Amino acid sequence: MSFSSQYNLLVILGPTASGKTGLGVKLARHYQGEILSADSRQVFKGMDLGSGKDLEEYGEIAYHLINLVEPGSDYSVFHYQQDFFSAYQDICHRQKLPIMVGGTGLYIDAITQNFALKEVPINHTLRESLKELSLEQLQEKLLALKPEQHNNTDLIVRPRLVRAIEIALGEKEPVEPVSYAQIKPLILGIQWPRSELRARITERLKERFKQGMLEEVEALHQQGVSFERLEFFGLEYRLIAQHLKGELNYNDMFQKLNSQIHQFAKRQDTWFRKMQRRGDNIHWLDAHQDLMQQACTVIDQFSFESPEIL
Repeated sequence: MSFSSQYNLLVILGPTASGKTGLGVKLARHYQGEILSADSRQVFKGMDLGSGKDLEEYGEIAYHLINLVEPGSDYSVFHYQQDFFSAYQDICHRQKLPIMVGGTGLYIDAITQNFALKEVPINHTLRESLKELSLEQLQEKLLALKPEQHNNTDLIVRPRLVRAIEIALGEKEPVEPVSYAQIKPLILGIQWPRSELRARITERLKERFKQGMLEEVEALHQQGVSFERLEFFGLEYRLIAQHLKGELNYNDMFQKLNSQIHQFAKRQDTWFRKMQRRGDNIHWLDAHQDLMQQACTVIDQFSFESPEIL
């Protein structure tokens, strides 16, 4: 890969089940790159099937920001930003191409938009004051603080709602800017027709249950991860936890989960469209055509620079 001043990060984005990991690995192999995951749940150890790590796809390709912390740990966008730039600088030191792959829009934005973030510790006084509020009152409080609230799960799961309020209040305090390398991303997106993506999501969900996703969640609980904490992780973990508690039978759990993952994919697409409206240039790849060929055609128009190592 040649170097110039135009771009210093390749980003592969798309909704869940769109084929991001497979394309990212092929591009890493072709351009001598390494993968930086942009997924808010893949940072947790033991959460493999539910978070879609697909580690077998990587083969000999080095990957980063996966399996960083224990499931009970508090891990935020602030921590992700720190860990990303640590891995990014390491990749660049070795003259490899950094390739961000993922579908968590907030994590992508935290890097490409150079968010000024701060670590927000647990506020026990605040949490005590929120105990008596209903779910609806907590929702109103969060939306008043963050009208553009991006994550629907934060609105329906009480522990996440409380933490989101805590962070929203904490972030109102002045932040000292952190000096990170300026990111200039070349962004590729994988685009599927809605009906075909829905079919892919359903098929993948069936396959993950066959592979033992329910048993994975059960093992996490047996290892000490509370049902409340499992609900904090959203989607698969929340609904499987409800099934394990006897609140949902298997069929209802599967149907509800399938429907909610479809809705999640729509929200991802909305986030990516918001990025475009903001001015981000996303080069959309047609999933019906050869993704690798399309990606290389775009990438080979440009060249990448090795960033100043801080």
